[in-house]
Amino acid sequence: MAFLRLPFELYKNDPCWVAPLFFERLQHLDANKNPYFQRAEAQLFLAERQGKVVGRISAQVDSLHTSRYHDGAGHFGFLEGINDSAVFASLLNASAHWLKSKGMDWMRGPFSFSINDEAGLLVDGFETPPSTMMGHALPYYAAHVESNGYQKVRDLYAYDYPLNTCIPSLIERAYKRAMKSGDVQVRPLNKQRVDEELDIIMSIFNDAWCGNWGFIPLTEAELRIFASQLRLLVTGEFVAIASVNGVPAAMCVTLPNLNEWYRDLKGKLFPTGWIKLMARVLSKKSQSVRLVLMGVRKEYQGTTQGAALAFAVIMAVRKYHLSRGVKRVEMSWVLEDNLGMRKIIETAGATHYKTYRVYEKSLQI
Repeated sequence: MAFLRLPFELYKNDPCWVAPLFFERLQHLDANKNPYFQRAEAQLFLAERQGKVVGRISAQVDSLHTSRYHDGAGHFGFLEGINDSAVFASLLNASAHWLKSKGMDWMRGPFSFSINDEAGLLVDGFETPPSTMMGHALPYYAAHVESNGYQKVRDLYAYDYPLNTCIPSLIERAYKRAMKSGDVQVRPLNKQRVDEELDIIMSIFNDAWCGNWGFIPLTEAELRIFASQLRLLVTGEFVAIASVNGVPAAMCVTLPNLNEWYRDLKGKLFPTGWIKLMARVLSKKSQSVRLVLMGVRKEYQGTTQGAALAFAVIMAVRKYHLSRGVKRVEMSWVLEDNLGMRKIIETAGATHYKTYRVYEKSLQI
């Protein structure tokens, strides 16, 4: 609980921070409830000064990552602390020492716990609240991390897309051409067959993303959790699947911005918070949504048809959310060097508005 309570003190004057739900974060940290721990081990650390908690961090080794990349990289995450260089140095050193004891050669992060959870440290875009499953930070964090010798590995971009943005003529033409041919079909998720639909989504995702930096596929246990979230949180139209001659080729998945639903709950469901939350879940209404997954099969990437498929799924979810009164979509996250996807998103009219940075440091020094 001390680990979870610290951010409440650190961010008490930050109007953009959204308090997480204690109950959800406790489950995330619980090795018996989070399927991440079926393949990984972690150690949590607290920094204390005169009996008061002033910082926190995690260190973790993900066997799925190490077996896939053989790069000797362990990870850190959940980094929070007061504005004090000694606190950050002690936290980072504690994680580094633990990772070295596990045979790791590099320390990389932050990932809380994996790249498929909250990834990267916010380094730009502090003036707006984070979207669901995206992190927030205080502006001094990056300087303390870098002063301890950690260097940038990758930047992850979050894009803001106002839904009232006019569709560029280039996209309009590509979309109409694709739909006119009859080869491309776009449909929503069938919630009566969520498990089968998720297999299709993950097949496209794994094919589209497998060459991307840091990619780790979701495990079966993690997929089951994702399926339960889809059943509870969304209608079928939150998801679009595009097929070419009947073969699924592209998809995108959006979720309500859950941060809107529990921002006023201050992390607590009791005594009345659960009533408010359930009413919001049942209504599925939010002013914003997050596009959490998007992919086009590799065989179409870099082609005109591939761009048309991406536009087709974007247009489908855009039309639905517009009809529900949604104001904006966050498209996140996108690797800085994924130029093809960035071009598609930027052509659609989205603006890069937040940057999350992944750092690393050699443990061999």
